[in-house]
Amino acid sequence: MMSRKRKIDSECRIFKEQWTYDYFFIQYKEKAVCLICQNIVSVFKEYSLRRHYETQHKDKYDCLVGEVRKDRILKLKNTLTTQQNIFVKQKRLNISSLRASFQVAKLIARTGRPFVEGEFVKECLLSVAKEMCPEKVDLFSTVSLSGPTITRRIEEMGDNLQQHLQNITKKLSYFSLALDESNDVRDAAQLLIFIRGTNDDFEVIEELAALQSIKGTTTGEDIYEKVCQTVNSLELDWAKLASVTTDGAPSMVGSKKGVIARINQEMDKHNHSHPIAIHCLIHQQALCSKSLKWDSVMKIVVSCVNFIRAHALNHRQFQEFLSELNVEHEDVLYHTEVRWLSRGRVLKRFYDLLPQITTFLLSKNKKVPELNDAEWKWHLAFLTDVTELLNNFNMQLQGKGKLICDMHSHVKAFEVKLDLLIKQVKEENFCHLPTTQNLLAEKPLIAFPNKTCVDSLEKLQTEFQFRFKELHLHEWDIQLFRNPFSVDIENVDTIYQMELAELQNCDSLKDAFKSSSLHNFYASLPSETYPHLRNHALKMATIFGSTYVCEQTFSRMKHLKSPTRSRLTDAHLHHLLRLAVTNMEPDIDHLISQKQAHSSH
Repeated sequence: MMSRKRKIDSECRIFKEQWTYDYFFIQYKEKAVCLICQNIVSVFKEYSLRRHYETQHKDKYDCLVGEVRKDRILKLKNTLTTQQNIFVKQKRLNISSLRASFQVAKLIARTGRPFVEGEFVKECLLSVAKEMCPEKVDLFSTVSLSGPTITRRIEEMGDNLQQHLQNITKKLSYFSLALDESNDVRDAAQLLIFIRGTNDDFEVIEELAALQSIKGTTTGEDIYEKVCQTVNSLELDWAKLASVTTDGAPSMVGSKKGVIARINQEMDKHNHSHPIAIHCLIHQQALCSKSLKWDSVMKIVVSCVNFIRAHALNHRQFQEFLSELNVEHEDVLYHTEVRWLSRGRVLKRFYDLLPQITTFLLSKNKKVPELNDAEWKWHLAFLTDVTELLNNFNMQLQGKGKLICDMHSHVKAFEVKLDLLIKQVKEENFCHLPTTQNLLAEKPLIAFPNKTCVDSLEKLQTEFQFRFKELHLHEWDIQLFRNPFSVDIENVDTIYQMELAELQNCDSLKDAFKSSSLHNFYASLPSETYPHLRNHALKMATIFGSTYVCEQTFSRMKHLKSPTRSRLTDAHLHHLLRLAVTNMEPDIDHLISQKQAHSSH
């Protein structure tokens, strides 16, 4: 059989120009095409061409000879070329229409709009085209943007991104997970799992690994099963798991049945080392901040703000009152207990508008004696300053892609600031507390309540020491990663000593460390000379210091699956979130190549 095939393939492989005159055939893409009926003959064999001509066209075309025959061949060639150009152009337009449909679907997904908005977008496109380029209206009308089409496009792009992520995760040297669980608008438990990983070239990915819907209970075992499903679906090696970051809920960190405990048990079965467990540093900071209760201040502030904001007439009149006084702020802000950052903004705005608020409340016969109490004003000013410092610290911890060493530096820096503040407040030095300093300049009737404020700072300091003690247990690993040139060789693990001795005495690497990012520096280290240092850095570079990415994604989820879109399926929610938060781009060209490029698709 094979020899027979080779014989056929080798016969008459060269198309002869004479066959065009004799049989009305031309060569097109390694095949013979009949100019008369466009029939294709796959083998360049004169017998096959002659038989086709004699059986199909001889009676009509054999009478054409000489120049007449040549003219007819030329006309048929031109006709075929025109048809081919039309076909190529139409195919190109269909592909462009299909690509435009994918691009609009991607924008709809990333902006969280309903699938049916594609139809509105098309109406807009056609309206613009009628005004700007009427001759192109038919072209724009070929772009399919119906609700079902947009739904399919989003599903296909979501699946494409998932496949792309699987291809990447197979090559990771180490990876870490960030987990958080919350309920959607229909009270369905949704588990977000983010992955951050590095390959041997120190290329870092941070992506949504999965959105897992949990039916029924949300125990540590339930969450652990979903984590296992995700890890297995991405074909990840558990031995490469460097750390797991959670919000510290009992189902996550329970000593026996929490997710961390179950993962450690699984690691023990296979003799793998336990991953580092991180309690979200932002969550820890918020818990520390709650130790600053100061109910005597917050109750009055919230009561006054609610009196103004909760009644429409009061609110309008207060805004008009501020406008007449031409003050910097136009309104007071609401306070919510859920969002710690709101407290700082509310207190600052309240303090800045305190004279105006006092006057307005008096005009409404609303008696709030604390607003004229000198000690209460001290407390308000002091709490405003400390809360502002905590807010700035919180903002330093936020953001995607934060390295654990940078976040640890912010924690240590704030602890130093706190220690400094305690010493200065004891001496009534308010150089870093501007609101308190301003109040001091007004020479209030009573002295600064030193003991109360110092006690509050010391309580906050104690809370920080307790909350962040687990993070400080990993300080040596973090410091080695942050700056291997600064560690004491004699105090490090023996596997690093020889490599550090080499590294710390290499001037070119010292210069590279100063001028490069950590990722680029470690990527440039020769793996043959510094295998253990590189391996350590690969692990540390993956650690999530917080569940910030999860919190951000939950905010998107609440926007996507709102009361008006409560029937959105888990699968569609997953696709939408993946497209909204990914750093990758779907391979639209690949998706188009798998389709017939018709506008109905």
